[in-house]
Amino acid sequence: MAAELLALYGYWRSSAVYRVRIALNLKGLHYETRPVHLLRDGGEQHGEAYRALNPQQLIPCLRDGERVITQSMAIMEYLEETVPEPPLLPADARSRARVRALALAVACDIHPLGNLRVLQYLEGRLGAGEAQKLAWSRHWIETGFDALEAMLEGNSATGRYCHGDTPGLADACLVPQVYNALRWQLPMDRWPTIARIHAACNELEAFQEAMPERQPDAP
Repeated sequence: MAAELLALYGYWRSSAVYRVRIALNLKGLHYETRPVHLLRDGGEQHGEAYRALNPQQLIPCLRDGERVITQSMAIMEYLEETVPEPPLLPADARSRARVRALALAVACDIHPLGNLRVLQYLEGRLGAGEAQKLAWSRHWIETGFDALEAMLEGNSATGRYCHGDTPGLADACLVPQVYNALRWQLPMDRWPTIARIHAACNELEAFQEAMPERQPDAP
């Protein structure tokens, strides 16, 4: 990894950026926050300067010297490969596959359906109102959490955290999605294992410092 300070481009409330902040903190890496306001002036992510960094016009984006890495999962895997200690993934292949499956269940199956651009499309192009957007978001979180709870509950590999007693990649993805669920007023008692892991994670400084309200661009 380059000697220059890492720069994380993102928005305080973005769950994709939130998960990268957790990963950076778990690794003990210092980084500079470079805010990209998703709503101001139609969304700063659509501006020419940011499009030059990330043609997808999405956050997060991590700059490491001259390297620019996009997509939160790719960023976290990059951190794992360039700074292997402390690890975000367990040592053996089967356990790594389980952790990746848990992480991707959030990052690929739940989170994208409630992303800002999806909700903006529902509202702007399909005429969805606030109640419909709420119902949409809650439905996909509920569907995803039902499956995730079943993947975690009763599995001998589940410990204090998603996998064993050390927080890692799956926890970094889970906690921001619970934040979204609470934002959409979903009662977490429906998913006791997820709620327990979420509470355990938030006892740790790495997760506390990554919380949206603690970010420099939070209102």
